Amino acid sequence: MKEFDYVIIGGGCAGLSLAYELELHQKLNDKTLAIVEPRAEYKRDKTWSFWKVFDHNFEDCVRKSWNKFNIRTDGPKGTQANECTRYPYQSIDSGLFYKKINDKLKENRNIKFFKNIRELDVNNSFIFNSVPTLQAENSNLWQHFYGLEIETNEDCFNDDTISLMDFCCDQRNSIHFFYILPFAKKKALIETTWISKNDDGSLKDYESQIKNYIKNWPHWQLGNYKINFKEEGAIPLFYPYEKKEKNKINIGTAGGMTRLSTGYTFLNIQEHSKYIRMNIENIEKAKKYELKNKSKVLDKIFLKVLEKNPEKMPDIFYKIFDRNTDNAIKFLSNRSSFIEDMSVILKMPKWVFIKALFGK
Repeated sequence: MKEFDYVIIGGGCAGLSLAYELELHQKLNDKTLAIVEPRAEYKRDKTWSFWKVFDHNFEDCVRKSWNKFNIRTDGPKGTQANECTRYPYQSIDSGLFYKKINDKLKENRNIKFFKNIRELDVNNSFIFNSVPTLQAENSNLWQHFYGLEIETNEDCFNDDTISLMDFCCDQRNSIHFFYILPFAKKKALIETTWISKNDDGSLKDYESQIKNYIKNWPHWQLGNYKINFKEEGAIPLFYPYEKKEKNKINIGTAGGMTRLSTGYTFLNIQEHSKYIRMNIENIEKAKKYELKNKSKVLDKIFLKVLEKNPEKMPDIFYKIFDRNTDNAIKFLSNRSSFIEDMSVILKMPKWVFIKALFGK
Protein backbone atom coordinates (compact mmCIF):
# COMPACT_ATOMS: atom_id res chain seq x y z
CA MET A 1 0.00 0.00 0.00
CA LYS A 2 1.08 3.53 -0.77
CA GLU A 3 1.98 6.20 1.79
CA PHE A 4 1.31 9.94 1.50
CA ASP A 5 2.13 12.96 3.64
CA TYR A 6 -1.47 14.17 3.55
CA VAL A 7 -4.74 12.35 2.92
CA ILE A 8 -8.06 14.05 2.20
CA ILE A 9 -11.09 11.82 2.77
CA GLY A 10 -13.90 13.00 0.52
CA GLY A 11 -13.27 14.86 -2.73
CA GLY A 12 -16.30 17.12 -2.56
CA CYS A 13 -16.48 20.85 -1.94
CA ALA A 14 -14.43 20.88 1.28
CA GLY A 15 -11.82 18.34 0.18
CA LEU A 16 -11.21 19.89 -3.22
CA SER A 17 -11.21 23.44 -1.83
CA LEU A 18 -8.46 22.48 0.60
CA ALA A 19 -6.43 20.65 -2.06
CA TYR A 20 -6.72 23.64 -4.40
CA GLU A 21 -5.70 26.10 -1.67
CA LEU A 22 -2.61 24.03 -0.86
CA GLU A 23 -1.65 23.57 -4.50
CA LEU A 24 -2.31 27.21 -5.42
CA HIS A 25 0.13 28.37 -2.74
CA GLN A 26 2.74 25.73 -3.61
CA LYS A 27 2.43 23.80 -0.36
CA LEU A 28 2.54 20.47 -2.22
CA ASN A 29 5.74 20.94 -4.21
CA ASP A 30 7.63 18.61 -1.88
CA LYS A 31 4.70 16.90 -0.15
CA THR A 32 2.42 14.12 -1.37
CA LEU A 33 -1.37 14.21 -1.20
CA ALA A 34 -3.96 11.46 -1.67
CA ILE A 35 -7.62 12.34 -2.21
CA VAL A 36 -10.06 9.51 -1.47
CA GLU A 37 -13.23 9.93 -3.52
CA PRO A 38 -15.47 7.06 -4.68
CA ARG A 39 -17.35 8.85 -7.49
CA ALA A 40 -16.56 7.60 -10.98
CA GLU A 41 -16.56 11.07 -12.56
CA TYR A 42 -17.06 14.69 -11.65
CA LYS A 43 -20.06 16.45 -13.13
CA ARG A 44 -22.46 19.18 -12.11
CA ASP A 45 -24.45 17.92 -9.13
CA LYS A 46 -24.91 20.88 -6.77
CA THR A 47 -25.44 24.62 -6.59
CA TRP A 48 -23.61 26.57 -3.88
CA SER A 49 -24.94 30.06 -3.23
CA PHE A 50 -24.02 32.75 -0.71
CA TRP A 51 -23.57 36.46 -0.16
CA LYS A 52 -20.07 37.46 -1.18
CA VAL A 53 -18.85 39.02 2.07
CA PHE A 54 -15.20 38.46 1.15
CA ASP A 55 -13.15 37.45 -1.90
CA HIS A 56 -12.68 33.76 -2.75
CA ASN A 57 -10.78 31.61 -5.26
CA PHE A 58 -13.75 30.76 -7.48
CA GLU A 59 -15.00 33.97 -9.05
CA ASP A 60 -14.63 32.33 -12.47
CA CYS A 61 -17.00 29.55 -11.36
CA VAL A 62 -19.79 31.97 -10.44
CA ARG A 63 -22.66 31.36 -12.79
CA LYS A 64 -24.46 34.56 -11.89
CA SER A 65 -24.48 37.33 -9.28
CA TRP A 66 -27.48 39.31 -8.13
CA ASN A 67 -27.84 42.62 -6.29
CA LYS A 68 -31.52 42.21 -5.48
CA PHE A 69 -33.59 39.62 -3.62
CA ASN A 70 -37.03 39.35 -2.12
CA ILE A 71 -38.93 37.52 0.60
CA ARG A 72 -42.59 36.73 -0.03
CA THR A 73 -45.10 36.03 2.73
CA ASP A 74 -48.84 35.61 3.07
CA GLY A 75 -50.75 38.38 4.78
CA PRO A 76 -50.61 42.17 4.70
CA LYS A 77 -46.82 42.49 4.49
CA GLY A 78 -46.67 40.71 1.17
CA THR A 79 -43.33 40.86 -0.64
CA GLN A 80 -40.24 42.51 0.81
CA ALA A 81 -37.80 43.81 -1.82
CA ASN A 82 -34.14 44.11 -0.80
CA GLU A 83 -30.87 45.24 -2.36
CA CYS A 84 -27.46 43.68 -1.68
CA THR A 85 -25.19 45.86 -3.79
CA ARG A 86 -22.34 45.79 -1.26
CA TYR A 87 -22.56 42.01 -0.81
CA PRO A 88 -23.84 40.44 -4.05
CA TYR A 89 -25.54 37.07 -3.89
CA GLN A 90 -23.52 34.56 -5.92
CA SER A 91 -24.19 31.08 -7.26
CA ILE A 92 -21.35 28.65 -7.96
CA ASP A 93 -21.76 26.02 -10.68
CA SER A 94 -20.30 22.83 -9.20
CA GLY A 95 -19.38 21.54 -12.67
CA LEU A 96 -17.15 24.57 -13.29
CA PHE A 97 -15.77 24.28 -9.75
CA TYR A 98 -14.80 20.62 -10.20
CA LYS A 99 -13.18 21.24 -13.59
CA LYS A 100 -11.16 24.24 -12.41
CA ILE A 101 -9.76 22.38 -9.42
CA ASN A 102 -9.13 19.04 -11.09
CA ASP A 103 -7.35 20.71 -14.04
CA LYS A 104 -5.08 22.45 -11.53
CA LEU A 105 -4.41 19.35 -9.43
CA LYS A 106 -3.47 17.32 -12.51
CA GLU A 107 -0.43 19.57 -12.95
CA ASN A 108 1.15 18.13 -9.78
CA ARG A 109 2.38 14.55 -9.85
CA ASN A 110 2.44 14.51 -6.04
CA ILE A 111 -1.39 14.47 -5.98
CA LYS A 112 -3.24 11.21 -6.58
CA PHE A 113 -6.91 10.14 -6.41
CA PHE A 114 -8.09 6.84 -4.92
CA LYS A 115 -11.50 5.22 -4.72
CA ASN A 116 -11.02 3.61 -1.30
CA ILE A 117 -8.91 4.44 1.73
CA ARG A 118 -8.03 0.74 2.03
CA GLU A 119 -5.66 1.31 -0.89
CA LEU A 120 -3.50 3.50 1.36
CA ASP A 121 -1.27 3.11 4.39
CA VAL A 122 -2.34 6.12 6.50
CA ASN A 123 -0.42 5.30 9.68
CA ASN A 124 2.06 8.10 9.08
CA SER A 125 -0.22 10.49 7.18
CA PHE A 126 -1.99 13.63 8.36
CA ILE A 127 -5.67 13.21 7.52
CA PHE A 128 -8.25 15.83 6.57
CA ASN A 129 -11.70 14.24 6.79
CA SER A 130 -14.77 15.77 5.12
CA VAL A 131 -17.17 12.85 5.65
CA PRO A 132 -19.38 13.63 8.67
CA THR A 133 -20.46 11.07 11.24
CA LEU A 134 -24.16 11.81 11.74
CA GLN A 135 -25.95 10.23 14.65
CA ALA A 136 -29.43 9.02 13.75
CA GLU A 137 -31.66 10.98 16.11
CA ASN A 138 -35.21 11.76 15.05
CA SER A 139 -35.18 14.97 17.11
CA ASN A 140 -32.57 16.64 14.88
CA LEU A 141 -33.59 19.24 12.33
CA TRP A 142 -32.51 19.17 8.69
CA GLN A 143 -32.77 21.57 5.78
CA HIS A 144 -33.75 19.30 2.91
CA PHE A 145 -34.46 20.43 -0.63
CA TYR A 146 -35.10 19.43 -4.20
CA GLY A 147 -34.58 21.65 -7.22
CA LEU A 148 -35.28 21.74 -10.93
CA GLU A 149 -33.53 24.03 -13.37
CA ILE A 150 -36.14 24.75 -16.01
CA GLU A 151 -36.01 26.53 -19.35
CA THR A 152 -39.13 28.18 -20.77
CA ASN A 153 -40.14 29.17 -24.29
CA GLU A 154 -41.03 32.73 -23.31
CA ASP A 155 -39.41 35.38 -21.09
CA CYS A 156 -40.82 34.49 -17.68
CA PHE A 157 -38.27 35.46 -15.03
CA ASN A 158 -36.99 38.74 -13.67
CA ASP A 159 -33.35 37.76 -13.92
CA ASP A 160 -31.96 40.58 -11.76
CA THR A 161 -33.79 39.48 -8.58
CA ILE A 162 -33.71 36.18 -6.71
CA SER A 163 -36.57 34.90 -4.63
CA LEU A 164 -34.71 34.04 -1.44
CA MET A 165 -37.77 32.71 0.37
CA ASP A 166 -41.33 32.41 -0.91
CA PHE A 167 -43.43 31.22 2.03
CA CYS A 168 -46.70 31.33 0.08
CA CYS A 169 -47.03 27.56 0.02
CA ASP A 170 -48.32 24.67 2.12
CA GLN A 171 -46.38 24.57 5.43
CA ARG A 172 -47.70 21.20 6.77
CA ASN A 173 -46.82 22.23 10.36
CA SER A 174 -43.17 22.65 9.36
CA ILE A 175 -41.20 25.40 7.63
CA HIS A 176 -41.49 25.39 3.86
CA PHE A 177 -40.47 27.89 1.22
CA PHE A 178 -39.54 28.06 -2.45
CA TYR A 179 -36.19 29.43 -3.57
CA ILE A 180 -35.68 30.75 -7.11
CA LEU A 181 -32.41 31.63 -8.84
CA PRO A 182 -33.21 33.22 -12.23
CA PHE A 183 -30.14 32.67 -14.40
CA ALA A 184 -31.83 34.27 -17.41
CA LYS A 185 -35.27 35.46 -18.47
CA LYS A 186 -36.02 31.96 -19.73
CA LYS A 187 -34.02 29.89 -17.26
CA ALA A 188 -34.18 29.44 -13.47
CA LEU A 189 -33.49 27.00 -10.67
CA ILE A 190 -36.64 26.46 -8.59
CA GLU A 191 -36.21 24.63 -5.29
CA THR A 192 -38.66 23.44 -2.70
CA THR A 193 -37.00 23.71 0.71
CA TRP A 194 -38.07 22.32 4.08
CA ILE A 195 -36.74 22.75 7.59
CA SER A 196 -37.98 19.80 9.58
CA LYS A 197 -37.05 16.53 11.18
CA ASN A 198 -35.87 14.11 8.56
CA ASP A 199 -38.19 11.23 9.44
CA ASP A 200 -41.34 12.58 7.78
CA GLY A 201 -41.61 11.07 4.33
CA SER A 202 -44.84 12.96 3.67
CA LEU A 203 -42.78 16.13 3.07
CA LYS A 204 -40.69 14.54 0.35
CA ASP A 205 -43.10 14.54 -2.59
CA TYR A 206 -40.72 17.12 -4.01
CA GLU A 207 -41.47 16.97 -7.74
CA SER A 208 -45.19 17.25 -7.08
CA GLN A 209 -44.55 20.31 -4.92
CA ILE A 210 -42.51 22.03 -7.61
CA LYS A 211 -44.90 21.17 -10.42
CA ASN A 212 -47.84 22.55 -8.41
CA TYR A 213 -45.86 25.69 -7.65
CA ILE A 214 -45.05 26.16 -11.34
CA LYS A 215 -48.66 25.49 -12.29
CA ASN A 216 -49.82 28.16 -9.86
CA TRP A 217 -46.91 30.51 -10.61
CA PRO A 218 -47.58 33.67 -8.55
CA HIS A 219 -46.54 36.14 -11.28
CA TRP A 220 -47.71 34.76 -14.63
CA GLN A 221 -48.16 31.47 -16.46
CA LEU A 222 -44.89 29.77 -17.29
CA GLY A 223 -46.38 27.67 -20.06
CA ASN A 224 -44.25 24.91 -21.54
CA TYR A 225 -40.80 24.28 -20.15
CA LYS A 226 -38.04 21.69 -20.22
CA ILE A 227 -35.97 20.41 -17.29
CA ASN A 228 -32.21 20.89 -17.70
CA PHE A 229 -30.97 19.76 -14.30
CA LYS A 230 -32.14 18.25 -11.01
CA GLU A 231 -30.54 18.44 -7.59
CA GLU A 232 -31.44 17.07 -4.18
CA GLY A 233 -29.79 17.45 -0.82
CA ALA A 234 -30.12 17.53 2.95
CA ILE A 235 -28.10 19.75 5.28
CA PRO A 236 -27.90 18.73 8.95
CA LEU A 237 -28.83 21.63 11.23
CA PHE A 238 -26.81 20.10 14.03
CA TYR A 239 -23.12 19.47 14.54
CA PRO A 240 -21.89 15.97 13.61
CA TYR A 241 -20.13 13.72 16.06
CA GLU A 242 -16.47 14.69 16.18
CA LYS A 243 -13.91 12.48 17.87
CA LYS A 244 -10.57 14.11 18.60
CA GLU A 245 -7.85 12.04 16.97
CA LYS A 246 -4.12 12.57 16.59
CA ASN A 247 -3.03 13.71 13.12
CA LYS A 248 -6.59 14.27 11.92
CA ILE A 249 -8.70 17.38 11.27
CA ASN A 250 -12.32 17.36 10.17
CA ILE A 251 -13.26 19.83 7.45
CA GLY A 252 -16.49 20.98 5.78
CA THR A 253 -19.73 19.95 7.46
CA ALA A 254 -17.76 17.26 9.33
CA GLY A 255 -15.65 20.05 10.84
CA GLY A 256 -18.58 22.23 11.89
CA MET A 257 -18.34 24.65 8.96
CA THR A 258 -22.10 24.71 8.31
CA ARG A 259 -23.92 27.69 9.82
CA LEU A 260 -26.83 25.94 11.49
CA SER A 261 -29.33 28.77 11.24
CA THR A 262 -28.90 29.09 7.47
CA GLY A 263 -27.15 25.99 6.10
CA TYR A 264 -24.48 28.22 4.49
CA THR A 265 -21.16 26.39 4.26
CA PHE A 266 -19.22 27.37 1.12
CA LEU A 267 -17.44 30.50 2.35
CA ASN A 268 -16.74 28.95 5.76
CA ILE A 269 -14.98 26.12 3.92
CA GLN A 270 -12.84 28.64 2.06
CA GLU A 271 -11.78 30.37 5.29
CA HIS A 272 -10.99 27.04 6.94
CA SER A 273 -8.92 25.97 3.91
CA LYS A 274 -6.96 29.21 4.07
CA TYR A 275 -6.32 28.71 7.80
CA ILE A 276 -5.02 25.18 7.22
CA ARG A 277 -2.79 26.36 4.37
CA MET A 278 -1.30 29.11 6.54
CA ASN A 279 -0.53 26.59 9.29
CA ILE A 280 0.29 23.51 7.22
CA GLU A 281 3.97 23.39 8.17
CA ASN A 282 2.99 22.94 11.82
CA ILE A 283 -0.51 21.57 11.39
CA GLU A 284 -0.17 18.98 14.17
CA LYS A 285 0.05 21.79 16.76
CA ALA A 286 -2.28 24.32 15.15
CA LYS A 287 -5.23 25.58 17.17
CA LYS A 288 -8.56 24.13 16.08
CA TYR A 289 -10.43 26.38 13.66
CA GLU A 290 -14.08 26.95 14.61
CA LEU A 291 -16.93 29.31 13.85
CA LYS A 292 -17.29 32.07 16.41
CA ASN A 293 -18.90 31.06 19.69
CA LYS A 294 -21.46 33.85 19.41
CA SER A 295 -22.68 32.36 16.11
CA LYS A 296 -23.09 28.97 17.75
CA VAL A 297 -25.05 30.42 20.68
CA LEU A 298 -27.31 32.49 18.42
CA ASP A 299 -27.90 29.51 16.12
CA LYS A 300 -28.88 27.33 19.07
CA ILE A 301 -31.45 29.86 20.24
CA PHE A 302 -32.70 30.46 16.71
CA LEU A 303 -33.21 26.75 16.06
CA LYS A 304 -35.19 26.38 19.29
CA VAL A 305 -37.48 29.19 18.18
CA LEU A 306 -37.74 27.65 14.75
CA GLU A 307 -38.65 24.20 16.09
CA LYS A 308 -41.23 25.40 18.61
CA ASN A 309 -42.76 28.20 16.51
CA PRO A 310 -42.62 27.22 12.83
CA GLU A 311 -45.65 29.39 12.04
CA LYS A 312 -43.70 32.52 13.09
CA MET A 313 -40.70 31.95 10.83
CA PRO A 314 -41.93 33.82 7.71
CA ASP A 315 -42.44 36.92 9.83
CA ILE A 316 -39.10 36.45 11.60
CA PHE A 317 -37.14 36.19 8.35
CA TYR A 318 -39.05 39.20 7.03
CA LYS A 319 -37.99 41.20 10.10
CA ILE A 320 -34.35 40.09 9.89
CA PHE A 321 -33.95 41.91 6.57
CA ASP A 322 -36.18 44.85 7.39
CA ARG A 323 -34.50 48.28 6.90
CA ASN A 324 -30.80 47.26 7.11
CA THR A 325 -29.97 44.52 4.63
CA ASP A 326 -26.17 44.79 4.99
CA ASN A 327 -26.30 44.12 8.75
CA ALA A 328 -28.58 41.12 8.20
CA ILE A 329 -26.27 39.66 5.56
CA LYS A 330 -23.20 40.07 7.77
CA PHE A 331 -25.13 38.58 10.71
CA LEU A 332 -26.02 35.48 8.69
CA SER A 333 -22.48 35.21 7.23
CA ASN A 334 -20.46 35.35 10.49
CA ARG A 335 -19.04 38.80 9.68
CA SER A 336 -21.04 41.07 12.00
CA SER A 337 -19.92 43.17 14.95
CA PHE A 338 -21.69 43.20 18.31
CA ILE A 339 -23.56 46.39 17.38
CA GLU A 340 -24.63 44.88 14.06
CA ASP A 341 -25.76 41.73 15.87
CA MET A 342 -27.91 43.80 18.20
CA SER A 343 -29.46 45.71 15.31
CA VAL A 344 -30.76 42.38 13.98
CA ILE A 345 -31.62 40.74 17.31
CA LEU A 346 -33.70 43.70 18.45
CA LYS A 347 -36.01 43.18 15.47
CA MET A 348 -36.95 39.73 16.71
CA PRO A 349 -40.11 38.93 18.72
CA LYS A 350 -38.65 39.39 22.21
CA TRP A 351 -40.75 37.00 24.31
CA VAL A 352 -40.38 34.08 21.89
CA PHE A 353 -36.58 34.36 21.91
CA ILE A 354 -36.37 34.90 25.66
CA LYS A 355 -38.28 31.66 26.25
CA ALA A 356 -35.94 29.83 23.85
CA LEU A 357 -32.92 31.31 25.67
CA PHE A 358 -34.10 29.71 28.91
CA GLY A 359 -35.06 26.44 27.25
CA LYS A 360 -38.83 26.89 27.40
